Amino acid sequence: MKKFNLLSFAVIGMLALCVFGCQKKEAATTADTKQDEISATVKSQISSLGFSTENARKVEGGYLVEGDILLSEANLTEKAETKHLSVASTEQYRTTNLVKALPRVITISVTNLPTVYSNAVNAMITRYNNLGLRFTFQRAAAGTTGQINVIGFNEGPSGGFITLGSSGFPTASGNAYSEVKMNTNAAAYGANPNLLYLTSVLQHEIGHCIGFRHTDYSNRAYSCGASGAGNEGQSNVGAILIPGTPSAPDAASFMLACSNGGDRTFNANDIKAINYLYK
Repeated sequence: MKKFNLLSFAVIGMLALCVFGCQKKEAATTADTKQDEISATVKSQISSLGFSTENARKVEGGYLVEGDILLSEANLTEKAETKHLSVASTEQYRTTNLVKALPRVITISVTNLPTVYSNAVNAMITRYNNLGLRFTFQRAAAGTTGQINVIGFNEGPSGGFITLGSSGFPTASGNAYSEVKMNTNAAAYGANPNLLYLTSVLQHEIGHCIGFRHTDYSNRAYSCGASGAGNEGQSNVGAILIPGTPSAPDAASFMLACSNGGDRTFNANDIKAINYLYK
């Protein structure tokens, strides 16, 4: 997820990236990374999945797109079903792959991060588990790595945004994406990160891990500002619209592309969409 830096980095505590709704994540993340590193073929594959290639870049494990979504090499070549869903009254999107073999317990671990990040993971787990879904999250046993591991990275702002966190989508076999990265740079969360803000960013990134796209897929301008405007295009592969949903903005969704710098949790439409998929 990304956070838009309205003060051009003058305020260090401003976040600017992450999958969007509770966090801000949608512009370039590093100044020294060239988009030229991605071939025309890869850009075409990214576009065909319904993702923007703007500021896309090669990273460890694949390609980072839309500020906080990691696409693996396998994601680029996967063929998908074209199933459509009907939920909610504002736009909601999911990816082709969802978590399968339900009901199940998904374990989560935290590796080499300050205590406040671990506490935020616990709070995020509580928020999801309170929904009564067909999966539950649980902290992995001490000293073990969970099915989702939360780790840190340190990266400063670039282009008016900063990456708050990143994650990927479920595997074709039906497992949740296995890693969430959280930015430990002071420009992301400040010297003393706010627990609820961290919780909302983690909630957003975990949303990706279980198969949710950004709610403002068709137009990120209303969460990211003018620089985020633009429809990324239609795709039955990477973004399956939950039909019957008008194009009216849902400015409170936890899956908006850019963060508002505060605690953004599930709204009524988010819960309807999650319940449709996993209740």
